[in-house]
Amino acid sequence: MAKWLGGKGWRGRYPRGVALVVQKYGGTSVADPDRIRSVAENVHRARKRGDDVVVVVSAMGKETDDLLRLAAEVAASPPGRELDMLITAGDRKATALVVMALDALGCAAVSFTGSQVGFITDTAHGNAKILEVRGDRLREALAQGQVPVVAGAQGMSGATRDVTFLGRGGSDTTAVALATTLDADACELYTDVSGVYTADPRIVPEARKLERLSFDEMLEMSASGCPKPAARAVEFARNHGVPLHVRSAFTWEPGTWITKEDPSMEQAIITSVTHDVSEAKVTVTGVSDRPGIAAKLFRALADQSVNVDMIVQNESHDGSTDISFTVPKSDLAVAVETSRTVAKELGAHEVHADDDVARVSLIGAGMKTNPGVAATMFETLSAAGVNIEMISTSSIRISCVVRAGEIEKAVQALHEAFKLAA
Repeated sequence: MAKWLGGKGWRGRYPRGVALVVQKYGGTSVADPDRIRSVAENVHRARKRGDDVVVVVSAMGKETDDLLRLAAEVAASPPGRELDMLITAGDRKATALVVMALDALGCAAVSFTGSQVGFITDTAHGNAKILEVRGDRLREALAQGQVPVVAGAQGMSGATRDVTFLGRGGSDTTAVALATTLDADACELYTDVSGVYTADPRIVPEARKLERLSFDEMLEMSASGCPKPAARAVEFARNHGVPLHVRSAFTWEPGTWITKEDPSMEQAIITSVTHDVSEAKVTVTGVSDRPGIAAKLFRALADQSVNVDMIVQNESHDGSTDISFTVPKSDLAVAVETSRTVAKELGAHEVHADDDVARVSLIGAGMKTNPGVAATMFETLSAAGVNIEMISTSSIRISCVVRAGEIEKAVQALHEAFKLAA
């Protein structure tokens, strides 16, 4: 890999000499013929600058959602294998169209499916994990002066040779995996926003675009509600040291760099305020306060593939306690059913479900060395009249569960209190 340049490098310049860049374009970036031509022009400009470019493309616009709706109209429970065949067709369609647009510009390009470029996965249809990326055909195309355009979020099961879908956000993961395999200088993730912000600009209009983030900060932001880039892709990039550049496919301006933390630079105490309205709370009351009880509950949930996030166990009274935890709303029905089954076995009292909650979080690597962040957060929410129902922390994150109807007020108050505005 070429030596990475600091300083102005964070503003979008690549190493001296020929750079190899992986560019990923999301669904809104290729939503119609005009957008596809615009993407092709951007790729062509990079080639004329002398860069080698590998492109990863998502399905056009909301096509994945449309295909899922179509499947639901045909069958109540379509087989996972056939769903993957259907969903990945949208990415292949967009890939071929981008190559056609590049060809019209006189830019040599060639399209590939995930399996054609050697994405080998496990057999988990709907959310397959990458086991290996070969990439030989990409190297051959680059050597011939072509732009390889790869269909995102797909591969082939090594065990069954079936087409597999990598799940939502899988095109980001495809791009990062290719950047790793090809030893690329950077991975550009083009989307419909110009970078990562200190808060959701739709809730906080004065939110500021961040020039740089560490992988750890971005992972915490992704896990606590920031939708882009996909957490799985950020984790892959962190593990393999791939610099990410999140930027707009509409303005083409420099965006936000996500890289390794620079220990020589002082970190901002708080980087951003995130929020998540996609989770629900489950409470199991009257749980016997003795060893092994919580283990049985959460093992049962894990066996049902329920992803548990925040957990709070109340103080014991008369030998019993209450346990509350959060799960994705999509898993709420399974979580409640499983909890009720376990509750009967354990002699617990009741299981309550609450889908009218939301989570607000503070993210910042600087809070590791700055006391008082939690106190300021709790004081700010109290002054805004927002009640805290659950609290969870890590070394660079503090999260609170609040009423869903108070989430915007909570985000705005915290953004102001920690002076994150532009």
